[in-house]
Amino acid sequence: MIYVVKPGDSLYSIGQQYGILADEIAYANQIEGRMLVVGEALLLPGIPPLPEPIRDLKVSGYAYPYISMPVLREALHHIDEFLVFSYGFTTMGELIPPVKDDLPLIEEAWQAGVRPYLVLTPFGEDRNFNNYLVKLAVTDETVKNNLIRQLLQTVQDRGYAGVDVDFEYIFPEDKEAYARFVGELRDVMHENGYEVSVALAPKTSGDQAGLLYEGMDYRLLGESADRVFLMTYEWGYTYGPAMAVAPIDKVRQVLDYAVTEIPADQIMMGIPNYGYDWTLPFVRGTSAAKLIGNVEAVRIAQEQGAEIQFDETAQSPWFRYEKDGLTHEVWFEDVRSMEVKLRTASDYGFRGVGYWNLMRPFRANWLLLEEMSG
Repeated sequence: MIYVVKPGDSLYSIGQQYGILADEIAYANQIEGRMLVVGEALLLPGIPPLPEPIRDLKVSGYAYPYISMPVLREALHHIDEFLVFSYGFTTMGELIPPVKDDLPLIEEAWQAGVRPYLVLTPFGEDRNFNNYLVKLAVTDETVKNNLIRQLLQTVQDRGYAGVDVDFEYIFPEDKEAYARFVGELRDVMHENGYEVSVALAPKTSGDQAGLLYEGMDYRLLGESADRVFLMTYEWGYTYGPAMAVAPIDKVRQVLDYAVTEIPADQIMMGIPNYGYDWTLPFVRGTSAAKLIGNVEAVRIAQEQGAEIQFDETAQSPWFRYEKDGLTHEVWFEDVRSMEVKLRTASDYGFRGVGYWNLMRPFRANWLLLEEMSG
């Protein structure tokens, strides 16, 4: 059951009302100090009415190699595929490994029965997206063949189950070559018993303008990979105005287009595991929101005496507070918004959902997923 906190509520009073220990509520929702926030959504595990079961969804999640091991281990109990972010490459197609060793994460994943995947990004030595590297990888045969050969060797040596390709800002003239690269990589991986997925920017039409979108052909990439990961988040982002990170009305526009180009059972729907704290007023080119976790967002509301609101259109929680003479606006995810996203993925018949990312704890989400899955 999802319970929204009202004025005068306490963990004890809610527990008494529903026959659950206050400590169980605190544990499930990672509440410190037993203080509640008006408008906060609490998961009451095992308490009727349980949500209607959803179809069986595969679950994946990205993480950097420096993730906290306790946070990772908790997530591994609830996911099927683990995507390690990330390997880059040079202009010669030489792989650049993550800054921190990825082997401990690979071993943890296999021990938990979770399949780990190598994430390939066009990161050079500066660890930033570089579309010139994309062009080389997809159009220069020598670079492409070297990169694919090294990927196969690394997957075999490190013990990965396959490769997830996350190329962004692809030049429009390279979109067909990019899809061919993904297809050639998949063919090589298949010959050796591995899989390939590809991450897609959130498009709403085939002719959507913008460098983030024009180089991605949903149909071609869907045909070239075993599955796709829709990056259905970042409407609210660091340098944009305050708004929900993944408003469900905007997300559904992407999903409606995606299913016209890619079979639904091949799609993983992206879900954000984070929020942002903006200072107002927003000034484009100057304002920069602070990235925060969902549990952290509730603690900020608690510390600042804010009341959490819920936007019915975006299906996302938010609140405002004043600090040091500045107005802040926070948007994040809670179990209400997560339930809507999980049910949406189920309703569309998708293969599953994938979290960007697993770096921040969100226990109530995992318990909700467990209960919704029946």
